[in-house]
Amino acid sequence: MGPPGAGKGTQAVRLKEKLKVLHLSAGDMLREHVKRESELGRKAKAIMARGELVPDSLVSEMVGKRLAEPDARGGFLLDGYPRNLTQALTLEEILGGLGRKIDQVLALKVAPEELVRRLTGRRVCGNCRAGYHVVSQPPKQPGLCDRCGGSLSQRPDDREGVVRERLRVYEEQTRPLLEHYKNLDLLTELEGAGSPDSITASLARAIEEGPR
Repeated sequence: MGPPGAGKGTQAVRLKEKLKVLHLSAGDMLREHVKRESELGRKAKAIMARGELVPDSLVSEMVGKRLAEPDARGGFLLDGYPRNLTQALTLEEILGGLGRKIDQVLALKVAPEELVRRLTGRRVCGNCRAGYHVVSQPPKQPGLCDRCGGSLSQRPDDREGVVRERLRVYEEQTRPLLEHYKNLDLLTELEGAGSPDSITASLARAIEEGPR
């Protein structure tokens, strides 16, 4: 867990290699359903086309179906879900039905202005989806992907005004989950500032030590 731009996705990809478990990103799952035009994807696409948020029930249904698949039996890292208390309680029901439970919740802490800097500097290739940052990970040629030569662009939700609104929504809706998981003795909070390698090492140690 952590606010937008805290590095959840980056660190989850690194940790899945260390732990040999699935990395399940709610955003990636949703985009895949839309791309495949599954029943869930068609519902979500219609909702997003109206400029509305995909409802908790639809996101939870998608996550529940994915967690029930055989390859999730060996463990998984959830990224981007749950985002609010309703989703958290639904997740507990889903896992209970599968005879599973959450082992640990890892939360990254990053100062708000650092989050704005990180997010507004992100660029993505429109072709192969490779990610860059204008300051910390610039492409060799400005505006062009190193991997495939495709054009780089800024995602609409990485523009400053949108970023600040996303951070406000996080504080209002998602931060209360930290207290929920703290009360369940599942939460470990860590600093999300520093090099990616040092943060990965801190997360790996936290997993070895368990919630604290």
